[in-house]
Amino acid sequence: MPTAPAFVVAHLPDLPGTPCPCGTARRAFAEIESFPATVHLTEIAATAKVHYHKTLTETYVVQECDDNAVIELDGQSHPVRPGTAILIPPGTRHRAVGKMKVIIFCTPKFDPSDEWFD
Repeated sequence: MPTAPAFVVAHLPDLPGTPCPCGTARRAFAEIESFPATVHLTEIAATAKVHYHKTLTETYVVQECDDNAVIELDGQSHPVRPGTAILIPPGTRHRAVGKMKVIIFCTPKFDPSDEWFD
C-alpha cells in the first residue's frame, strides 16, 4: 500500500483545464487515495448548465464574480459575492449565473459519471 505524502502543494491555475457543465475546471488531489475529496478551481461560463449529482456534495467558495452573479439552487436564485460559500448536497439542481471564479470542494472525490441533467 502506498504511503500518503506528508503534504501536497497544488497551484490550481497551473493545472490543466477540463470542460465541465459550468465552464472549465482545474481539479487537484484526485490521485491521493488517502484524501477523501477533490478541490477544483472553476471558471464559470455564460453557458453554465443546470445539473445535479446523485452522490457528490459540492461546496462552492466564490473568489471573483460579476456584480449581479447568482447561484441557482433548485430553481431559486441566490446573490453571491466574493467570499460567499454555498453547500450543495446531492440531488440539488444547480448552476452559477454570471461570470464567476469559484473554488469547489467535492466529497467524495469528483466522478464525472455523477453529472446529471433533466
